Amino acid sequence: MIKAFVFPGQGAQSIGMGKALAETYPAAKAVFDEVDDALGEKLSALIWEGEQDELTLTQNAQPALMAMSLAALRALEAEGVAITDASFVAGHSLGEYSALAASGALSISDTARLLRTRGKAMQEAVPVGVGAMAALLGLDFEAAQAVASEAAQGEVCQAANDNDPGQVVVSGHLGAVERALVIAKEKGAKRAVMLPVSAPFHCALMEPAARVMSEALNAVTINAPAVPVVANVRAEAVSDPDLIRKLLIEQVTGSVRWRESVGYMAAQGVDTIWEVGAGKALAGMIRRIERSITCSAVGTPEDIAKLER
Repeated sequence: MIKAFVFPGQGAQSIGMGKALAETYPAAKAVFDEVDDALGEKLSALIWEGEQDELTLTQNAQPALMAMSLAALRALEAEGVAITDASFVAGHSLGEYSALAASGALSISDTARLLRTRGKAMQEAVPVGVGAMAALLGLDFEAAQAVASEAAQGEVCQAANDNDPGQVVVSGHLGAVERALVIAKEKGAKRAVMLPVSAPFHCALMEPAARVMSEALNAVTINAPAVPVVANVRAEAVSDPDLIRKLLIEQVTGSVRWRESVGYMAAQGVDTIWEVGAGKALAGMIRRIERSITCSAVGTPEDIAKLER
């Protein structure tokens, strides 16, 4: 069994996530306490008892999902699973930060503060209503890129997330993304739908956020990870701290190459992937990318009890 651990991105958040882990595993609760201390606020109270709308705000969702993922990892460790049992770690967008914290490249406190900064910077980079994102279903990446290029018409429209063979997300100016919906349907997309997001992530409009993150990332220590991290913008494993920093800055405006990242891990012999944290979205994508890989979601004490070691 050659294993990888992957960490979910925005959209997986839900009120109550991680509460059972924190009640069952002291090491999991310690993660939420550390994130609360790092941010100087009780984010854990929002996660467990707050309002979904407030948790979904980018500046809250990003550190919250990382806390959930690291709590699940600490619970696994309490059951005798080490991060080094994985041959690779990877994460979808903000999940890449969770992967870096999991592998020891970043401290949990630094990761929480970076994600709070990243969430605010991404939200503030573009005024509300100026940008948008849409999912194109039933088109491959090359077809989606062609749609985005045709829809741009002098504005920004980019293929932002290459999620799986039949799902690509485009991002950019609202008008351009609306044009992309029409063009995608003309080109045979099964569905083309606007996404309920607050900003156009992973496109050139995020350049102001990339500048903020460059400054923030240059101020923290990045260690060599205990396990190679498959970077979103390269779709290959990296371990050099300076390269990790550079790619995290590029990631703000660059495409999340998730389909290729999973393909890369499969080509290295990975046959088992554990999705560590909230939800099961990545497991669904992975099954559509590479049917030979066995996926398990790890987000509750029950999930951990059912795992095949």
